[in-house]
Amino acid sequence: MGKFSYNAVDGFGRAATGDIQAKNRSQAEALLYGQQFHSIQLTEKKSVLQFELVKSRVKREEIMHLSRQLGAFIKAGLPLIEAVRTLGDEARNTTIQRMMREIEDGLRRGEKLSDCLERHPRVFPEFYRGIVRSAELTGQLDTVMDQLAKHLERDLEARRKIGTALIYPGVIAAMAVVTIAVMASFVLPRFKTFFAGLHAELPLPTRILLTITDFIANWWWGLLGGAVVIVVLWMLIVRTNGGRLLRDRLVLRIPVVGETVRYSLVERFCRILASMAGAGVALPQALRVSSDSLRNLVFTRQLTRVADAMMEGEGLATPLARTGLFPGTAARMIRVGEETGTLETQLEVTARYYEGELDYKLKRLTALFEPAVIIVMGLIVGFVAVALVSAMYGIFGQVEI
Repeated sequence: MGKFSYNAVDGFGRAATGDIQAKNRSQAEALLYGQQFHSIQLTEKKSVLQFELVKSRVKREEIMHLSRQLGAFIKAGLPLIEAVRTLGDEARNTTIQRMMREIEDGLRRGEKLSDCLERHPRVFPEFYRGIVRSAELTGQLDTVMDQLAKHLERDLEARRKIGTALIYPGVIAAMAVVTIAVMASFVLPRFKTFFAGLHAELPLPTRILLTITDFIANWWWGLLGGAVVIVVLWMLIVRTNGGRLLRDRLVLRIPVVGETVRYSLVERFCRILASMAGAGVALPQALRVSSDSLRNLVFTRQLTRVADAMMEGEGLATPLARTGLFPGTAARMIRVGEETGTLETQLEVTARYYEGELDYKLKRLTALFEPAVIIVMGLIVGFVAVALVSAMYGIFGQVEI
């Protein structure tokens, strides 16, 4: 049994508050309606044991499924409040359950769905809330919710592709680091003891190797501490606008990597802008939200200038091309959309085109990274092998003499 506090209006039109015991919200409402209450607002009261130490994180996949289900319920004719309640009852994530109850309470107070979503900015991005607000004005909430679900699905698929492309190179790099650490910590010190017992003069490669090993063994704590300090300083720097701008510029200038990142940002920008424009959001607002969603200060600052130029009557394609961040193909496709009145369609086509280009860039990046890691690892292992073998031959030669 759960305990709920309620605010309601009784049969005489007077405000009433109190607590009620029930298995769930539906039963609590049924009991209150049976007592001639109406305009009921319920809040679940939790005991100390029910409070969560850590809130469950709401994943993007869960928002995608919520959007699709909510659109299907509305299209089937189910009232919005009932649809929200059903989704909250069926959710396994306690954070989603609590969030849907808050949204339901807001809807019962006469608020719009977009106003209720505004209270959860970490779960629903700004472009999502803006599209829902426009859909409420046009009366196409069911269609737009399905479109949002498709957009989130495509976004998740793009993120999965990036993650999948980085798994194998990441594993290779991790194994290389582990191999070097094991050799420096366990293998080479034993060889050092062996060589010291022979009192022989060692070749230069062997002396270099043993010097590096001694340095790592004696100063590992300093190296580890220095790495931690560098990471902390970098995290503090990138929290400032100047640091973020520097980081974003450096990332975009890295060969191959920078171009891949740029294509991913162009694809995301076109995708979000197309979704918002299709939902009826004003283009200046849609452009601002789309640029903010990129989280790259280089792009965001340039797109702010694009918005200013667009408000002065220059259109969208020409200022975009002038930034130097958007490929010529993207600018030409958007220009065709402006001239033919099919901007939304052309933005969607551009997003799909650069989604394919991004796949190619990721494969190319992976193909370059894998041999680079293998070559570096091979050089290190080869140097160790040469140092040890040359020491063996040198020692044996000195013993024979």
